[in-house]
Amino acid sequence: MSTMPQLSPELTKALHEGLAIPAHPLALNENRQLDERYQRALTRYYIAAGAGGIAVGVHSTQFEIRLPEIGLFEKVLRIAAEEAERHKPDRPFLKVAGICEPTAQAVAEAQTAAGLGYDAGLLSMGGLKGWSEEELLKRTEAVARIIPVFGFYLQPSVGGTILSYDFWRRFADIPGVVAIKMAPFNRYQTIDVVRAVCSSDRRNDIALYTGNDDNIVNDLLTVYRFPVNGELVEKRIVGGLLGHWAVWTRKAVELLEEIKRVRNQSGLDAEWLTRNIEITDSNAAFFDPAHHFEGCIPGIHEVLRRQGLLPGRWCLNPQEELSEGQMEEIDRVYRDYPHLNDDAFVSAHLSEWLNG
Repeated sequence: MSTMPQLSPELTKALHEGLAIPAHPLALNENRQLDERYQRALTRYYIAAGAGGIAVGVHSTQFEIRLPEIGLFEKVLRIAAEEAERHKPDRPFLKVAGICEPTAQAVAEAQTAAGLGYDAGLLSMGGLKGWSEEELLKRTEAVARIIPVFGFYLQPSVGGTILSYDFWRRFADIPGVVAIKMAPFNRYQTIDVVRAVCSSDRRNDIALYTGNDDNIVNDLLTVYRFPVNGELVEKRIVGGLLGHWAVWTRKAVELLEEIKRVRNQSGLDAEWLTRNIEITDSNAAFFDPAHHFEGCIPGIHEVLRRQGLLPGRWCLNPQEELSEGQMEEIDRVYRDYPHLNDDAFVSAHLSEWLNG
């Protein structure tokens, strides 16, 4: 019997059915200080939009919140947890805390998150250059003793590390791992993770989530099938934990629910392939791959600013701003894909979120 912390049966069931989990941004005022009113409004928006959870303290929340001179990690986690409790939806709602850094700090962050009532920790392998895969696995085991682990394969262009199939195979065997978010933005590496999980005796205990903002729809529609010990094993990516879903969240929730309804049908409509491209094109405007994702967080902020959910697009790092031409790209996808935004939904409820 595992002594690792476990999710409740209700949350486990919801996690495996598939949830839309936005990566929570950080609301700052013009002085680049936390704007608590807007920070709370964002959490209320995600709950009202139908999200199945939130991920706080992750890349979209800005890693600088951990710096001693800023010291916002515990505060932003606490605010989100308070709002999730205050506006508790009548559905399972998974609170995920971002966890990073070397083992000692990762363990401390896990303890903080668990103490605040978070259900799982999204454990990043980024920023640990020079660490062996063995060291990363031991770090995972240390965190899993404190909080259920949501694994995270981060793309190298924003600080991630290429990890082997063998790493993910062993990672899947760790009893405290409940899910893995795949965000290498690479089909080969995504397949490595799914195949590794399928080969593990724990494959039915681990839910797979897309973080591939460049391939969201296709990831959610695909059945992965691999021969394991003489039999075919199938597994799906059931939901998403995405920075892209931090904006236009109501439409993202509707998208996932629609995919759940159709993905077991034979003869899927080819229109889904077009929908995938529309969403990827929109993501390119927000995430700025044309400039190595340098405008990613300001891009998310700009969309939320336009909707009134943020007072501006300020980041903790003054150097983080929209890249050249990015504003025009956001204008373009707003114009070209009006069916993807949830502006009307936000407009109808913004006042109550800001004043609730």
